[in-house]
Amino acid sequence: MPFSPKLSAKILTVAAVAALALTGCTTASQTNAGAPANSSGAASFDPSAVKKDDALAAAVPAAIKSKGTLTVGSDTSYAPAEFLGGSDGQTPQGYDVDLAKAIGATLGMPVKVQTAEFTSILPALGAKYDLGMSSFTITPERSQAVNFVSYFNAGVLWAVQKGNPKNISLDDICGKTVGVQTGTVEEDPDVSGRSKKCTDEGKPAITIVTLKNQTDVTTRLVNGSIDAMSADSPIIGYALSQTGDKLETLGDVYDAAPQGIAIAKSDTAFADLIGKVMNKLIDDGDYKKILDGWNNSKGALTKAEVNPTVGS
Repeated sequence: MPFSPKLSAKILTVAAVAALALTGCTTASQTNAGAPANSSGAASFDPSAVKKDDALAAAVPAAIKSKGTLTVGSDTSYAPAEFLGGSDGQTPQGYDVDLAKAIGATLGMPVKVQTAEFTSILPALGAKYDLGMSSFTITPERSQAVNFVSYFNAGVLWAVQKGNPKNISLDDICGKTVGVQTGTVEEDPDVSGRSKKCTDEGKPAITIVTLKNQTDVTTRLVNGSIDAMSADSPIIGYALSQTGDKLETLGDVYDAAPQGIAIAKSDTAFADLIGKVMNKLIDDGDYKKILDGWNNSKGALTKAEVNPTVGS
């Protein structure tokens, strides 16, 4: 999820890397209301059809090439970006997964997407994962600890039950119960900041329900046990399409920010290579075909950047 300008920049230590993973976009559960109805795969483009680029493939660092497989860490519960589906219900799918496969195809390497807790991915880059692809919002703090290649743009969006039966308003959210996924910027600083503003003004705090999986949050909103939920804009849009017309958006998208493919801070050459691969996929049209297949081309970028400057 997008980073809010409310957070001040910090000097990070190695020990702080794990904490960084708690302040950006995360994911949703695998089998509940937010998961796709057609879990056999909604995409219309096969990323394995992407052609190998011999020059780019030759630039893969020897340490990565020797492993034979590109390993990607992803919290596969954030449909349509990454989730588990297929005939077995355990196959990683989504536009992040397809983009990872397209990167692998360009480099002539098979890709293994491994399901992981969102907060565990960034600290394991380089040691366990070659890439982290899990809707990570690029923030100044994270960028001090890992390399990022921008590839998508998303903002914060809210949802309520269809018809807004509880008359929820973003201008008067004090005292309401709001669901968010653990570790997202929706949780902190956005909703937590809104709650503090409430109490500073002598109003009741927001009851923040934080759950590890976004689809669990979606399920609670559908059954009415929370009043509203907040998540990344593509995730809210997809949840609405998959919950049988039971939800609707509340307000407009705000705090739009780039998301990035994460690479270990020491792997600068590999980060530069992934940037070149992403720009090739953009220029060749394969990138847009993948996003179109998941109905999320609104978040497309015209150029991928390595470690882009983002707001603090």
